[in-house]
Amino acid sequence: MTWDRSATKAKPLDLVPFTSLRSYFGTNPSGKPVAPHILWDPFTGRFVQFVPANSRSKSLVDLSGGTRTNRAGSVVIQVEALFFPWCRYNGKVYESLEDTPCKGWDELHAWVHSWGVPDIWPMGKPNGFTGHRDEHTWETTAGWYAHAQVPENSHTDPGTWPAFPVATKPSPAPVQYEPYPGAQFFMKGSRPALGKSSPVFTAMGKRLVAEGCGKYQVGPGPVLGQADVDSYEAFQRKLGFTGSDAKWPPGPTSWGKLKVPKV
Repeated sequence: MTWDRSATKAKPLDLVPFTSLRSYFGTNPSGKPVAPHILWDPFTGRFVQFVPANSRSKSLVDLSGGTRTNRAGSVVIQVEALFFPWCRYNGKVYESLEDTPCKGWDELHAWVHSWGVPDIWPMGKPNGFTGHRDEHTWETTAGWYAHAQVPENSHTDPGTWPAFPVATKPSPAPVQYEPYPGAQFFMKGSRPALGKSSPVFTAMGKRLVAEGCGKYQVGPGPVLGQADVDSYEAFQRKLGFTGSDAKWPPGPTSWGKLKVPKV
């Protein structure tokens, strides 16, 4: 986080305007050499990018001859959140970054994730202003690191950070079933319409097999055969139908229970 003012609970201070930090990192001779990749305003959801994601940024201390901190992997994306503890924004005081609205976090996270950064904190999610650094972990494990966890650095920010967004799976589309086509669909006069072709018969046969009523030697397939008739009558008996009610053709009640997928 930017931590550009030192406030306390007893003496909160106004948040520095986003435009001021944008100018500092973007054009100020002192700020440009230490600009992060991204400046994020968690109060409004605004962003500004100063450096391409696959180029080196220089926000971290990187001592000569030591481990690489500004360019340790394929990307080392450095994000500064516009925040400091006990800042005041629109009359409200915020103690931690997680207390802010965190607007734009979902978008920021998605962008960082698109560069292959996994949703893990190898040294633990920040919880308080304490430093914990492990050079081997930094060099070998990809993920999110707080400034307080980067080797060669002495900062203890950000204190907290918002949780990773939870991916929600889209609700599956409702299954659509073939409507009952009417008894005449299955008949040719007073007899089963053997030899009639329709994809409905294939879907029907597959469901009969799934119900444990399949009498097929080959298939099922799109051409209505005696095996279809025998299988469906077995299904009707499974449902408890007897006599003529268990005979071909299918009726609307048994057809609804078979749940033939729409073709």
